[in-house]
Order: sequence, then structure tokens, then C-alpha cells
Amino acid sequence: MEQPNLKYIKELSGDDVEFEEKFISILKDEFPVEMATYRDHIDSNETHKAADIVHKLKHKLNILSMEEAYRFAVVFEEQLRTGKTEMDSDFNCTLVKIEDFLKTI
Repeated sequence: MEQPNLKYIKELSGDDVEFEEKFISILKDEFPVEMATYRDHIDSNETHKAADIVHKLKHKLNILSMEEAYRFAVVFEEQLRTGKTEMDSDFNCTLVKIEDFLKTI
């Protein structure tokens, strides 16, 4: 199963440790807020608002080198825009995996 990692961030930062730390700090700050907002919108059946958050989150998936999850999020965002939430459980598993990962770095 695909796991989040820092490969892309390390490539992007080169040898600039300060840049890498700042980038990770931003992820750690933004991700929990966006995840909570996503959950609130799903729980309230606000699928269009949830799709907007998935749009933001999918870029974080890409940054964390989760290509399969990124492709999944692209489809899920489209599904949410049509009011369908069937993919939520799988997406939530990915979010929890990222949440756990960010706690370790």
C-alpha cells in the first residue's frame, strides 16, 4: 500500500534544510485544518464544499509522493461535485495515513 514520504520535498529543497523544514511545517499546520474541514463538510453533506477541500488536499498528496492517492482524489473530487460520497471511506483512510505520517516527522 502506498505510503506518504518526503522524497518530492527533498528533491525540491535540494540541500536547503531550512526550506525543507519550513515546507514540512506548513504541511503540519495546514493538513489537520483541511482534514477537519473536509470531515465537517462530509458530515453536513456539503459535497461541493468537500470537493473544494479535496482539491486542496490532493496537491498535498502529490507533495507527499502519493501518486495513486492523487489520482484517486482527482476522481473523488469530481464525484463530490455531483453529490456522490461513496469514495469517502477510502479517501479518509488516506487522510489518516497522512495524519499519522506527519506526526512522525
